[in-house]
Amino acid sequence: MPSPALTAGLGLKAEHYDAAVSARACGLWFEVHPENYMVAGGPRLGWLEAVREQHPVSLHSVSLSLAGESEPDAAHLRRLAALAVRIRPALISEHLAWSAWNGHYFPDLLPFARTTEALHRIAANIGRAQDALGTAIAIENPSHYLRFDGHAWDEIDFLAELARRTGCTLLLDINNVHVSARNLGYSAEAWLDRFPQALVSEIHLAGHSQDPALGESLLIDSHDAPVAPEVWALYRRFIERAGARPTLIERDGNVPAFDALMHERSMAEATLREGTPTRQSRNASHPAPPPQIRTCGATAYGSCLGS
Repeated sequence: MPSPALTAGLGLKAEHYDAAVSARACGLWFEVHPENYMVAGGPRLGWLEAVREQHPVSLHSVSLSLAGESEPDAAHLRRLAALAVRIRPALISEHLAWSAWNGHYFPDLLPFARTTEALHRIAANIGRAQDALGTAIAIENPSHYLRFDGHAWDEIDFLAELARRTGCTLLLDINNVHVSARNLGYSAEAWLDRFPQALVSEIHLAGHSQDPALGESLLIDSHDAPVAPEVWALYRRFIERAGARPTLIERDGNVPAFDALMHERSMAEATLREGTPTRQSRNASHPAPPPQIRTCGATAYGSCLGS
């Protein structure tokens, strides 16, 4: 039996479990933070398994702390691996950030200086995670709120080198691109045009908000609003160059009705259907991928888009 094709998906919320189970849309998939399901049983895990019986599921981790000074917690990795065996996720991803230090966990994804020492450390931690999980993971570009001293590497070069050393793929969060570009004062379009399309196995789209005190001068990757027009424009720009990629609509605050999220999903799916890379627009140093990218348990894109 052919693997299911992933087109556009949604972040799964508890209030939408029933709607998610009953939803029928070609290429629909759901993403969860595995930390909420790393248990031996109970209703929450049962709901996730019910959704998984109907749709592909992706695990988007937030606590491996891959950029931290220490190795990922071994017990945490074992629990994550056990969940992956149970759920058989289509994709597994984590952030280029740190969130733990000396056994203490922080409720945020924190920045670091992109040094060669950090490159070695993070590559080793990605390797440990991939060995424990038995599959490649995708690493997400972070959002930035202020200029950080001490960088020896350009961000895109750093991500590409991590992929080269570890075999990981990249999760391109386009809202993070927009937020970071606005906050730090560079061109989101130019940054996106340099991004290595062949390494992208997943895309995230989300809404953002303005800082209550600083307004438009500081955007926050808050995931509490619809995807902004500027982010949709960047998304279309990338898809036109790179072709279709599994795309997730993230919503973590002010969560609307399931139908409203499915409407945003339909907008992403329409872009995936319409976007076809042109030979002239392909970056010669990062050629376009083949028509399908194999993930943990699904085809990245395919028959649902008419290919």
